[in-house]
Formats: sequence, C-alpha cells, structure tokens
Amino acid sequence: MRKAEGAAVPRQVYIALLVACQCVCVLGCGPHYEYAMEEFCLARFKLDMLEVEQSHWCHWDETLEAYSELTNCTFLVALKMGCFWPNRLVDDFFIRVHRDYFHDCSLSGRMLKDPPNRILGPFIMVPVMVTLLMTALVVWRSKRSEGMV
Repeated sequence: MRKAEGAAVPRQVYIALLVACQCVCVLGCGPHYEYAMEEFCLARFKLDMLEVEQSHWCHWDETLEAYSELTNCTFLVALKMGCFWPNRLVDDFFIRVHRDYFHDCSLSGRMLKDPPNRILGPFIMVPVMVTLLMTALVVWRSKRSEGMV
C-alpha cells in the first residue's frame, strides 16, 4: 500500500532528523572551533599580555581590556561557526588561560602577602595572652574554692 502524497511523516523520522542535526552541530564545535579560538583569540591575547609587565598581570585595570577582547573573540568565533556559547570547549579554554596567566592572582586581584610584623604581632600575642590569663584564673579560682564548703 502506498501512502498518499500529503500523508504525515512518522514521528520517529522527526526524532532521527533532530538527533542528526544535533550531532552535526556538536561535531562542528569540536577541533575546528578549538583551533579557531587558539589561532584568532589566544594569539591576540598573548600579544596584548606581552605589552603588560608580568608583575602587573594580576592588576585588573591593566588586563581588563585584553581579557574582554578575548571573551568577545571566543563569542564571535562561536557565532560564526554556529556553536553555542559558552560551552565546554570555551570553559576548558579559559581554564587554560587562567592557569597560564592568572594562577598567582587572588580573587580580589591583589597579590596575597603577609602583613607587617607590627600588625601581625598583636593578632598573635593577644589570643595567647588571653588564653594564659584565663588558664591562670581558672587554676587560681579552683584552688581558692577548695577550702570552702
């Protein structure tokens, strides 16, 4: 039996087409997308970071423009290639960038360092002295009340 020309297409065919389209989209955002991010975006970012002294990489004011351009570049490459943004490849890319350029930076953008001894000393000595004083007070009080009934 032949179906009429205007007959509906079975639901399984639509599902198969949807899955096939998704697979093609995912494959399109694979190695070619990574290569494009490396060649177009990261290459420019590296040049921009060479202009900034390495000791200033953690200063947000110095690197904000380069980092914003890097982010926009990955978005534009994804848009041109028909990929979703952000995606797993973009996340991995930015993790590598942070590992290579910003691994010594704190969340606030300032380098972590110990405070000077004149500030650190009281923060250490006060709790130690209070602990010793409280211990002496407890011992003194417990010996004093032993004779009382």
